[in-house]
Amino acid sequence: MKIIHVVGARPNFMKVAPVMAACAENKRFEQCLVHTGQHYDEKMSDIFFQELGLPIPDINLEVGSGSHAEQTAKIMIRFEEVVQQQQPDLALVYGDVNSTVAAALVCAKLNVKIGHVEAGLRSGDRTMPEEVNRLVTDCLADILFTPSPDGDRNLIGEGVDKQKIHLVGNVMIDTLVRLLPSAKERWRSEALEQFSRFDRYCLVTLHRPSNVDEAKMLGSILSTLNTLSLRIPIIFPIHPRTRDRVQTLNLEPLSPDVHCTEPLSYLDFLALQTRAALVITDSGGIQEETTYLGIPCLTVRENTERPITMEMGTNILVGQNMDDLYNAAQEILDGNVKDSEIPPLWEGNAGKRIADIIDTL
Repeated sequence: MKIIHVVGARPNFMKVAPVMAACAENKRFEQCLVHTGQHYDEKMSDIFFQELGLPIPDINLEVGSGSHAEQTAKIMIRFEEVVQQQQPDLALVYGDVNSTVAAALVCAKLNVKIGHVEAGLRSGDRTMPEEVNRLVTDCLADILFTPSPDGDRNLIGEGVDKQKIHLVGNVMIDTLVRLLPSAKERWRSEALEQFSRFDRYCLVTLHRPSNVDEAKMLGSILSTLNTLSLRIPIIFPIHPRTRDRVQTLNLEPLSPDVHCTEPLSYLDFLALQTRAALVITDSGGIQEETTYLGIPCLTVRENTERPITMEMGTNILVGQNMDDLYNAAQEILDGNVKDSEIPPLWEGNAGKRIADIIDTL
């Protein structure tokens, strides 16, 4: 059986690694890794592939950035040629980026079976491009691998045949479990040495357009971080999109206690998470990682496609009200942390479950 894996952005790398590793143990499977190049930073991409133990992609479509329509169209045009050349039996797509839905559309039209890893997640907010990508991909997929029970419920509620749905657990947690020992050794790395003096700190990531594109919203967030830094140092690996907005919008300067750094490798960022007193983010994957690690997480969004991180985990949705963000952070720093537990099947074997299911096809 020939399996083609399609990835397009760094979160996909963490998801594909355990699936490829598990499939490599089955001699029936022939694998091909396609990187669409949706998000591509040569330095950071190379580091991610090295740290995750991923092979160099067999094919890189090099589509680069662009509008959603432009990017999706480029991927479809270039990926169609790949599918026609490779003739795969199954295409595995990951997460909710434009590469995911573009590859699914191509395969559906060419009658190639589609497996969606991380299926069934819903925010209920169709103004988010990722939500549209999730809905379309799940509608087209032949096999839907869900990370948590809410994914199953969402798909069944949308009329998906139960026989197509497989609760396998969270592949991102597979990668975290495997690399956590290595991450804990990263404090000797050059990128983190400057932070080793902090006994306690808050870790921040922000990249979503709703938070960083408008001057008023971004300015409000940065002002809140400045105020919060009076109590605890803040480490802010700043996304290129966010850095550009900070520089072009003429916003309030960041406090000296808000320590901005370049984007970090997977292991360096995971190391920072393990020691953080608090994480503030608008990332989906970080909501999951902090839940597994037991680190308090405040999510600066009005909704989340990962409600299990709120129901069972450490995540609190604070929306875009900065008073709510500040007050919730103060509560956590005062020691008032919510009870949490790790969701079922988030133990590091999701990739193997996926490979075993594929083996039955």
